[in-house]
Amino acid sequence: MELAEPHKNKAVLVAPESLLEVLGVVYVHRKTSDGGDIYLTKFGLPVSDLLELENWYEKPWFEEHREPLEGTSTTYRVPTKEKDGRSLQLVVKNCRVGEDVPTDTRTLLNFLSVEFNSPWEEFALVMEMREGRYGPQEFSIQTQKPLAIYVPPEKMQMWQSGRSQEKINRIKRRHPDIEIDILRQYKLIYEWIEGKDAVLMCGDIGLRGNELRHTLDQMTRRAIDDLDRKGYLVVDTKPAHIIIDEDDTQEIACVRAASETDTQRLQTSLLQKLIATGCYSIVDYELLIRTPAHKEAVNSARRHSYLEDQRDRFIATQLPSHLTAMEILGVPYIHGHVESTGGQLWVVGRNARLFDYFLPERWRKTHSWRLSENNEVYYTVTKDNIHIVWKISRVGDRPVVDYADPVASRMEEYGYNSPFEAFAIAHELNQLGIPAIYVRAIYMTGSRKWEQTSDPRRFQSLRFLVSPDGSHILCEDHHYITLRGYYNGSDSWVARQTGQLYRPINLVQAVARGAISHGQFVTLFDGIQRKLGDAGYDGSLLKGNDMLLALDLKGEIVKNDDGMPDVRICNFEVIRKL
Repeated sequence: MELAEPHKNKAVLVAPESLLEVLGVVYVHRKTSDGGDIYLTKFGLPVSDLLELENWYEKPWFEEHREPLEGTSTTYRVPTKEKDGRSLQLVVKNCRVGEDVPTDTRTLLNFLSVEFNSPWEEFALVMEMREGRYGPQEFSIQTQKPLAIYVPPEKMQMWQSGRSQEKINRIKRRHPDIEIDILRQYKLIYEWIEGKDAVLMCGDIGLRGNELRHTLDQMTRRAIDDLDRKGYLVVDTKPAHIIIDEDDTQEIACVRAASETDTQRLQTSLLQKLIATGCYSIVDYELLIRTPAHKEAVNSARRHSYLEDQRDRFIATQLPSHLTAMEILGVPYIHGHVESTGGQLWVVGRNARLFDYFLPERWRKTHSWRLSENNEVYYTVTKDNIHIVWKISRVGDRPVVDYADPVASRMEEYGYNSPFEAFAIAHELNQLGIPAIYVRAIYMTGSRKWEQTSDPRRFQSLRFLVSPDGSHILCEDHHYITLRGYYNGSDSWVARQTGQLYRPINLVQAVARGAISHGQFVTLFDGIQRKLGDAGYDGSLLKGNDMLLALDLKGEIVKNDDGMPDVRICNFEVIRKL
């Protein structure tokens, strides 16, 4: 039974604390009867009773009523049970985030870096495409309605993920939290569109051979062109992804002429007219991306907004119910749960609009360049075109020291600062006028560490740091990743720029490249040490590559207001407050 329109528009009461926003899409989060999680969109909320697990995912019902759909992914059509005289046809698809894109995908060679969307990215793109704000306004792309994301409580076994242990270990070393994407299952729930796809329609009309191939190619090219005009691209567009709704399929079936040939010709013409006028829907969005022009426009707008928000990060904004403002060791943060991984995220400042920029799905899978031979430090450009440096915190690791070095014993005695201590030091140094790299966010992984902690002192001494819900902020069994700005100028300066920005270079590199002399190195290095000492900090464990200069467009060292090279500290793990 189709869902009545009045019910679709019915207001449903929700608890404010259940609301959360991920990549611009608002969800209502609820626990499911099996201990999992379901995230309901504005389309799914009015039918939330039908989306309760016992109404569609109960094992006997699901296995008896599911209908596998064509494709390489695990996708089913399944009806819900009838409730209060209502039921709903669903499309339930396992998200393939983190899996390899099949090599037989038609256009894969043109998109070597393509990857499956995360559930949150897929829903965000579908919602955006439905709104149709980009491109010509006289038409929009019709899609299935995204209803909900269901996350079962269980994790898959490694063999179920389709990946080798060697490959998982290699990814794990680069991205400590990638395990959660591979072993945790996400089920995307869409509303079924009553109708038929282009292949079935052509078959019903009776097209065969070259005529069939020609007609399908024409319709597919038209759909690709429509997507392109609206700023989107489905990497593997197929005729089976083009859906004609039930009313139009019946209209085509009712067309009759004097002969079978004329009937086929008229039906084909009507089908092509429907496609030409946009009377169709596109399904299958796991490889949906923006076109380069659309992506550039979105990134430019988001980057401009980001720079302004980052400049004003300590000015409080309205706080969504799923985020919390808190202060840790004197640093203000916006804190929230990372729904895609089960982790936690603390974003420096009081501006809640900055939170989404640092979700791991925005930076964790973009190409990274390693910046250090000894530490896990990487530079990347996020999906929002933001330049950041992320580093796996060494808190809990025992320092590897060279005992020939006179400061080795102090290094071993002190250990590494926690991310929150490091950020507190950076925050205070900037307030004291000692230039430091801008710290942006701290991410705690959802997956647990494999290795044992060799130096638990920080976890013990900072047990007093707790979240509003009473849970410990610094947990010994999780990895922490710090995110900082890639230094290319001050926030206020960068926000005003539209062209090329500064380039960072550390003191050791500056000497090697002849940008400064050895004497200038000693002067700058000792000058920072004196400033730290005067401010009550011990920076004796810092090295030359822990301090950055900036090069302007002419390759010259950027100077401060005193006419001296502007030196900034970029490592706060080994600075100690006296």
